[in-house]
Amino acid sequence: MKTYFITGGAGFIGSALTEKLLNESNNVVTIDNFCDYYDPKLKEDNIKPFSNNKCYKLYRGDIRNREYIKKIFDENNIDVVVHLAAMAGVRPSIENPLLYQEVNGIGTQNILEEAKLHGIKNLVMASSSSVYGNTKEIPFREDMIVDFAISPYAATKKSNEIMAHVYHKLNNMNIIMLRFFTVYGPKQRPDLAINKFTRLMLNNEEIPMFGDGTTSRDYTYIDDIVDGICKACDYVMIHDNVYEVINLGSNNPISLKEMINIIGKNLGIKPKIKQMNMQPGDVDKTYADISKAKKLLCYEPKTTFEDGIIKFIEWYRKN
Repeated sequence: MKTYFITGGAGFIGSALTEKLLNESNNVVTIDNFCDYYDPKLKEDNIKPFSNNKCYKLYRGDIRNREYIKKIFDENNIDVVVHLAAMAGVRPSIENPLLYQEVNGIGTQNILEEAKLHGIKNLVMASSSSVYGNTKEIPFREDMIVDFAISPYAATKKSNEIMAHVYHKLNNMNIIMLRFFTVYGPKQRPDLAINKFTRLMLNNEEIPMFGDGTTSRDYTYIDDIVDGICKACDYVMIHDNVYEVINLGSNNPISLKEMINIIGKNLGIKPKIKQMNMQPGDVDKTYADISKAKKLLCYEPKTTFEDGIIKFIEWYRKN
């Protein structure tokens, strides 16, 4: 039995990971600040299924609070840290860049520093496909130069990768940075497009389509992302001197128009489109080369985009 410390543990990805790890008879320690970026009740609902599990422990706090992070490391014998907590969202980061730097920058370094001081060597940390910016060469490979971020959010994620490498080099810590490509599925955040568009269609409202609909994203189903995280955790625990940046995607971009049409088809609703200008910070395309994830982690996404949409809609109608 291993003990996992998950930051952002009540969120979309964190709660799905928690559920899988508990089902596999592990101990899970989590922290979440239940901020009002979206309705905190949704996070409360995420953790209800395992809130009484004796192998589950929740700390309500902020990763910017160094003393509170120290307390968690003091009180638990942690085998691996999975750092998911962050201020998310490209567009909001443009409006409030200092908050993003505080949470994603200082908060992340608090995790790294306390892990170092407590002798914890194994970390898996969330980066983002947004670090690729508007790179023209596709698919996106981990060895590409990613020095041209176009949002504060992306810049914080790139800087996290660099800081993690410093801790790896100076302290012999095993760290994998996972660049997530647009994650979707049951419990997805309400501000994200698939959730938002489903809600609007069911309410017979217009869909805001930014640009001409040809922008595309490498949508990745939540179960495939969680599987990749678990495999990354296994990797850092059995290998030494690890620092890797790894894409977790589906290797199958879907255009905005196609995404809207697939949701509409499976709802039985013809979407009402309101075309709008592209927004600052949005990239034209994301497209993951996942050959490294396949080679190192035996990662193999299994859920097609339409199958994932069907599962999401089933969950949405029930909830």
